[in-house]
Amino acid sequence: MVKLNKVDEQVLAALREEKELSLQEITEKTGQPSKKVFKSLRKLFENEMVDTKARKYMIINAGKAGSKTDSEDPKILDE
Repeated sequence: MVKLNKVDEQVLAALREEKELSLQEITEKTGQPSKKVFKSLRKLFENEMVDTKARKYMIINAGKAGSKTDSEDPKILDE
């Protein structure tokens, strides 16, 4: 499992609130500089925790992203 830093956690929290957000929207919600948010999104993308479609980012693996409801279901974690 990948170690998440403060910015990663803020990005994931923002994406849990809204299903899809742009880089600018995530930057506004987290209060972090866009460069830090982009690095975090790249890290999360490389670890298959978020995906992008038409410049919008979304959580794709709730188990990896630390969602409490989905992480309790072992079938989701095995996928």
